[in-house]
Amino acid sequence: MIIALAAIASAIFMGMNIGGNNAAASMGAAYGAKARTKKQAVILIAIFSLLGAVISGGDVVKTLGDGIVPGNTITLVAAIIAITASALSLFIGNILKVPVSASQSAVGSIVGIGIFFGVLDTGLLSTIIGWWVLTPLLAFALAFLCGKFIHPKLVLWLMDHESEEKIRSIIVKLLTASGCYVAYSAGANNAASAVGPLVGAGFFDQTTGTIIGGLALGIGALLIGGRILETVGNDITELCTIRAIFIEAIAAIIVHGASHAGIPVSLGQIVPAAIIGIGCANEGFNTIRNKTVKRIGLMWITSPIIAGLIAYSAMKVIS
Repeated sequence: MIIALAAIASAIFMGMNIGGNNAAASMGAAYGAKARTKKQAVILIAIFSLLGAVISGGDVVKTLGDGIVPGNTITLVAAIIAITASALSLFIGNILKVPVSASQSAVGSIVGIGIFFGVLDTGLLSTIIGWWVLTPLLAFALAFLCGKFIHPKLVLWLMDHESEEKIRSIIVKLLTASGCYVAYSAGANNAASAVGPLVGAGFFDQTTGTIIGGLALGIGALLIGGRILETVGNDITELCTIRAIFIEAIAAIIVHGASHAGIPVSLGQIVPAAIIGIGCANEGFNTIRNKTVKRIGLMWITSPIIAGLIAYSAMKVIS
């Protein structure tokens, strides 16, 4: 009974930290562009993160549950340790107001468990790391191209063909749609980080796991999501509403595609990379606030290592 309660508590704690960190980043662009209030943003995140987890989260749950390390290898205690280790890594990021990768932390902790048991699918792990490198670069490149070539022409076209009131109405609707899509994609990809090891250990079935993970993400976004909104929305570069639409659309498409491929990727990497890309396209590289970018980059590198070390060390102590 105690172990079962610990398993549920670890999943909820992890899901809430994901909701507060990575899922909150899904509305950072629109919040920074002053298109949504903080309250509106976190409510939309909560709703659509849950929907994404329940409808599209199964493939990534399978990867984290029994892909990197075979599910029959992971005991319930090991699953609890893996989730708690990655949650602590995310918790540190939330304290520092930095968007940390839930996926990287989750994979890092599972790798730590796999190293302890001596069972690890290095081929799949290499593929996942490749996606981690590719997706923020792709987000940066697409955002840079959109900011450089599409954004100026679109602004001119709107000014020539629509009234100011009509333009404002169109932008608000597009921002709402794109932001909800990002939150949906975040739920589809990140809920697995909260429940994947428990599904692999047989504690939850896949459907129950995605529902619990999605609910935890939503609660976390509501309770602690505002802190990361400030960092992503205001502390990297200045944003206008049309640029925010590009950022959200690019991030959502990339994360949704990765979810269908069953690959856990980092929304906390992809959104800031897109913000940096579009900021560079419009204002030059010197407009980026290097202190914030360096702090984010450092956490991206250290969070999976920290999670892996915690998980491996905890397994050693228990054994």
